[in-house]
Amino acid sequence: MLRNASKGVVRKAVTELAQYPKPGEKIHGFTLLRSKHVPELELTALHLQHDKTGADYLHVAREDKNNVFSIGFKTNPPDHTGVPHILEHTTLCGSEKYPIRDPFFKMLPRTLSNFMNAFTASDHTFYPFATTNEQDFKNLMSVYLDATLHPLLKQNDFAQEGWRVGPENARAAQAGDAKAEDSKLVFKGVVYNEMKGQMSDAGYLYYMKFLEEIFPAINNSGGDPQMMTDLTYEQLKKFHAEHYHPSNAKLFTYGDMPLAGHLQEVDTQLSSFERIQGDLEVRRPIEIDNDGPEAVQVHGPIDLLVDRDMQWKTSTSWLMGDTTNNLETFSLGIISSLLMDGYGSPLYRNLIEAGLGTDWTPNTGFDNTGRVGIFSVGVTGVKEADLYKVKLALHRTFEEVHRNGFDNSKVDGHLHQLEISLKHKTAKFGLGILQRIKPAWFQGVDPFDSLAWNDTISAFQTEMAKGGYLEGLMEKYLLNDRTLTVTMIPDADYEKEVSKEEAARLAKKIFEVTEAAGSEAEARAQLGKQELQLLEEQSKSSTQDLSCLPTVHVRDIPRQQEVIDVRDSKVDNVNVQWREAPTNGLTYFRAVNLFENLPEELRALIPLFTDSIMRLGTKDMTMEQLEDLIKLKTGGISASYFASSSPLNFRLSSEGMSFAGTVLDRNVADMFQLLQKLVLETDFESAEAQSRIRQLLQGSADGAVGHIASSGHVYARGYAEAGLTNYFRIKEQVSGLSQVKLVSSLASRPEAEGLADVIEKLKAIQNLALSGPSSFRTAITCGTESVSTNEAALQKFLSALPKSKQSPLKIPSPDFSRNTKTFFPLPYQVYYGALAVPTVSYTSTSGAPLQILAQLLTHKYLHHEIREKGGAYGGGAYSSGLNGVFGFYSYRDPNPQNTIEIIRDAGQWAVGKQWTDRDLEEAKLSVFQSVDAPQSVSDEGMNRFLSGVSDDMMQERRERLLDVTKEQVKEAAQKYVVDPLKKGEGRMVFLGEKKLWVDGTWETKDMGISAQEPEITDEEDVKEAALGS
Repeated sequence: MLRNASKGVVRKAVTELAQYPKPGEKIHGFTLLRSKHVPELELTALHLQHDKTGADYLHVAREDKNNVFSIGFKTNPPDHTGVPHILEHTTLCGSEKYPIRDPFFKMLPRTLSNFMNAFTASDHTFYPFATTNEQDFKNLMSVYLDATLHPLLKQNDFAQEGWRVGPENARAAQAGDAKAEDSKLVFKGVVYNEMKGQMSDAGYLYYMKFLEEIFPAINNSGGDPQMMTDLTYEQLKKFHAEHYHPSNAKLFTYGDMPLAGHLQEVDTQLSSFERIQGDLEVRRPIEIDNDGPEAVQVHGPIDLLVDRDMQWKTSTSWLMGDTTNNLETFSLGIISSLLMDGYGSPLYRNLIEAGLGTDWTPNTGFDNTGRVGIFSVGVTGVKEADLYKVKLALHRTFEEVHRNGFDNSKVDGHLHQLEISLKHKTAKFGLGILQRIKPAWFQGVDPFDSLAWNDTISAFQTEMAKGGYLEGLMEKYLLNDRTLTVTMIPDADYEKEVSKEEAARLAKKIFEVTEAAGSEAEARAQLGKQELQLLEEQSKSSTQDLSCLPTVHVRDIPRQQEVIDVRDSKVDNVNVQWREAPTNGLTYFRAVNLFENLPEELRALIPLFTDSIMRLGTKDMTMEQLEDLIKLKTGGISASYFASSSPLNFRLSSEGMSFAGTVLDRNVADMFQLLQKLVLETDFESAEAQSRIRQLLQGSADGAVGHIASSGHVYARGYAEAGLTNYFRIKEQVSGLSQVKLVSSLASRPEAEGLADVIEKLKAIQNLALSGPSSFRTAITCGTESVSTNEAALQKFLSALPKSKQSPLKIPSPDFSRNTKTFFPLPYQVYYGALAVPTVSYTSTSGAPLQILAQLLTHKYLHHEIREKGGAYGGGAYSSGLNGVFGFYSYRDPNPQNTIEIIRDAGQWAVGKQWTDRDLEEAKLSVFQSVDAPQSVSDEGMNRFLSGVSDDMMQERRERLLDVTKEQVKEAAQKYVVDPLKKGEGRMVFLGEKKLWVDGTWETKDMGISAQEPEITDEEDVKEAALGS
């Protein structure tokens, strides 16, 4: 591999300070300001500054092959137009060194990176990637630096990514055979449609309204669609010139690659700039004066899946201290956890368990990402009559906790969780460090303070030893009424008002163009021409010369996979898989118990069962006591539904329950005891069981429409796939739209009707959960030194389990055949869709060509057609190798009819395409980004344990992927996409607002809501809306 070849001789450990310059010394245009070794994190941090521009640079050296780079800029948003967000998109559309359309997306199939993205935060924007290949790191760093510092920022890119007005279907309108809707003028733009989708989520909307009230100095960086269309191209360019400058930049590198090489490349890119004054302003929330509390009411949409009387959202916030005080910030985070983490926490008991709300508001918790900390507590699902009670309960809880004091054992539990998190070897450690330090770094907080774990904990323990420390912080910040309360009122007309506002705004823009053009006909002609010019520009994307872009090569990929050594044994007649590896003194436990002939009615309730055992408590212990033990003795334990397809036959599947736990080696026996107690002894017959289960249901149902909107394409895929194989059919019942509908139905069941029938089914699941050793298997990952003690603890655990499985009655499975086209009417401003077809099993020779085909279609066709031209936030193809399905999806899509046509034709397009060697090379690189992505030690060997995919199967598939030919890709497209769709074997699902195109050929599925018909339906209505405004 290139990376290893370039290392040469054995080097010193990258964390040794002696090999780095001393503070004050210069290296490749930078001066080292200071350095620090952090032994508890096994890293060395170096803080540098670029001599010419003043750019801030932090390097974290660690023996980790998954190296990370990020460049970020302070981007305080000047208004609500979303200029930082639109700029984040447009910088990636072409640069001086890489003057092609979308070099960022074109790089995706030319890299072996395991992470590439860009993010717009509230007051900064950053561009990170991670890769294990040294040449790949250099390539991507060059692209990222040029994209951010030297973007082309063309007006067409602003129109594509930001916003524009144009005909719905310009090509059809030009051809002269257009339908009325093709010529209809609409707002377009990738970010515009992304944020319309975001605003469909009532939880997100509430959070943004909250921020507007408590932090008016920070505008909506993502952009409010109602304001976004005020942004001009000139304003975008000006914002870039002022903010995307090295003097306003913070650069971060992490891993085991040499720092000197990074600095050399960065200095080359930065040295062409002169130093300017960066945007160093640290903005602060409002001042809440001493005269008393402030309260604000805002309006939001109703959730049609939730009881109309329980739709208020309310939260109260306190301003805390300056977050540069690292000890106090850490301590306030612990207070927040002690007050509200878990079902036994004081705030949960006095707010949600008391029936004042169903779930926390999105802003709940201690937010330390700004210069001033903000502590907020709020609940959703509130009745209007209970609004005032929420704040009273908050004050009463704080006073009670302050008076009684915090239990030291609960504090010890929190510190124990921290200890385990430090020991856990995650594959994404570098990205985690970036996420931890970045927000505070942009607020002027010393990044070294964010890494000083032991120093902070020692200082905390010193203060705790004095007594009354946490109670004193409560008195300082929370025992007062200097508060801001934000309440969202559910408004049945909210969506209509949003539609009316957009129609009026659109009419105004059309009127402005008409005035300038001299007539409406000329205005339409101009807008149509601009749209066609953009389409023409976009069309060049698929044919342009990409030779200027750097790339790694398939030859850099090892043909032999890295083998993870595991061994098998039997303990108490149960199969055990052992993975012995350095784990920092941790043991990872996994178990699967398979069920046969599981009734549909029990399967659908397993998610509720796994929630209930973490909520109800047992006959001899409350949930609070159990939670305290879990935190003191483990790093977390869990139970969940399990299902897997067979790698030998994708139409066969197994199901059951899985169990997992992470624990310090010394506490393995305690973990097993806790797991057994939770699963087998949870008391479903207690007096409080029904009310607590109802609260779980209401909490899950609350905001369901918004939750679907956040990942609507996943729900669409799940429902489409459910009509193809048994695995997807049963998975959809427990995690798809069917589960959402079931939970919403149970949550809205009248209290008088009770939940006795549900509880009987939960008890039936309890009897099955850990019974039957013949269907039980386990996996343990630990250090060699812990194997014998773990084996003894496991034997004791297994010997205490029920020996016989109570077989449920076998009942006939319902008919789960699907209409070929299904539509779910939901109140969204954009659409989510999927199309799926059945394919082959994991071991089939056709699996590898299908996986390559999915990458080819995504990068060479669908991204271009659905996102660039169609304006959707995302779209692509996928191949589920283990589960035997090939499919397509679109996300936050304003133009579903166009997308349907594109994905239906995609297979034939692939068959007719003259693929090049370069196309195939890029597709293989894309596949191996995930195939060879670094794994956390806890995940090693899990494919084998969970799904039965052996090393030989994976090696055979690896070789097939490397050897796929263009002819095989075409054959796979014809046989598994084109032909099945012709035979009607595909399943298509779309979610969104029902319009005329959803005709009688679609099966409309009711989610238990009646979506309101849109008030604005055509351009005459748009004109009327404008006149009315």
